Amino acid sequence: MPRNEKHTDSIPFGTLGIIPLKSFAEMGKKIDECLVRWRSEREGNPGVFDTAGYKRDSYILDAETPRFGSGEGKGVINQSVRGHDLYILVDVCNYSLTYKLCGQINHMSPDDHYSDIKRIIAAAAGKARRINVIMPFLYESRQHRRTGRESLDCALALQELTDMGVDNIVTFDAHDPRVHNAIPLKGFESVSATYQFIKSLLLTVGDLQIDSDHMMVISPDEGGMGRAVYFANVLGLDMGMFYKRRDYTKIVDGRNPIVAHEFLGTSVEGKDVIVIDDMISSGDSLLDVANELKKRKANRVFAATTFGLFTNGFEKFDKAYEEGLISKILTTNLVYQPPELLEKPWYINVDMSKYIALIIDTINHDASVAALLTPVDRIHNKLKEYNEAKGAIDIGDE
Repeated sequence: MPRNEKHTDSIPFGTLGIIPLKSFAEMGKKIDECLVRWRSEREGNPGVFDTAGYKRDSYILDAETPRFGSGEGKGVINQSVRGHDLYILVDVCNYSLTYKLCGQINHMSPDDHYSDIKRIIAAAAGKARRINVIMPFLYESRQHRRTGRESLDCALALQELTDMGVDNIVTFDAHDPRVHNAIPLKGFESVSATYQFIKSLLLTVGDLQIDSDHMMVISPDEGGMGRAVYFANVLGLDMGMFYKRRDYTKIVDGRNPIVAHEFLGTSVEGKDVIVIDDMISSGDSLLDVANELKKRKANRVFAATTFGLFTNGFEKFDKAYEEGLISKILTTNLVYQPPELLEKPWYINVDMSKYIALIIDTINHDASVAALLTPVDRIHNKLKEYNEAKGAIDIGDE
């Protein structure tokens, strides 16, 4: 059960119902299990806990998004949602799902997943009391600003969803949280996985010395400064960053190629470093940064990114691990993870199901999520536990 249940003092906004689309089905089951367990264990407050529909065997509603042979689709909700506080969960990066298009097998793209969200919203037909969309990887978030005659896809998508009746959008580590400016009168939360990263790293690596003499936080570019500053501050570490110097006279694969990574910060020699970023796409940038850190005599290089897309496969990461460039890579299960990835010796899977369940439970009670978004005390407590346990082991070794 969550440690702090102050949010349960308030009455739920509506009957809780969650619809994990097929792309998020496995995570949806884990989230549902947490909600069922927590609510079944709650006692007292009969005005809330004993109301009809509060304690159920499952909060997942029966819904589907079938397709016709032409590739066209539709959304179907097979039970009533009238008066429900509805939570639609989707992974727009789940490329493992397929459908038939005129007899051909077609892999689902982010556009397909986004269309399925709209279909389910349309199927609710305005009967739900409130509609919330939980989209960990924000659709089109990499196209968040205009630098020329370009489309503003992310802003348009947010506006379209809210125009269809969505009240709250919850995402994780948005590429640029300022995209909220597109829907200033609607709820938008960009959640960080900082606590889960630190917890998973401490549980997996038992010999870390978390102080400014032995560890450092690194941002791989200027765009990630904010998350690196927060990470460094809560751990009490120094921070450094790389500046990507690009060749703006050329465009390769839609981007200006990187000429060099210029480092700004104190010496990393002999220190463990944690590289913080929002995503691993091809991974070239991360491995370039790891190589530069090793040239500067860094000890171990850990990477923590919210989304591990690995768009070009794992071969280069295997090689980097064998060569000692990378010690561990942490990414969350907020996006699809191929079974092959989970078996890699360099990979640490960061489970976010309990955190999402807690966010849903809190929002359903119409309570503040501020404490969940800034878990500084929980991080400090976890560090204290780690250092005390490590000290006990060290004394025993002596």
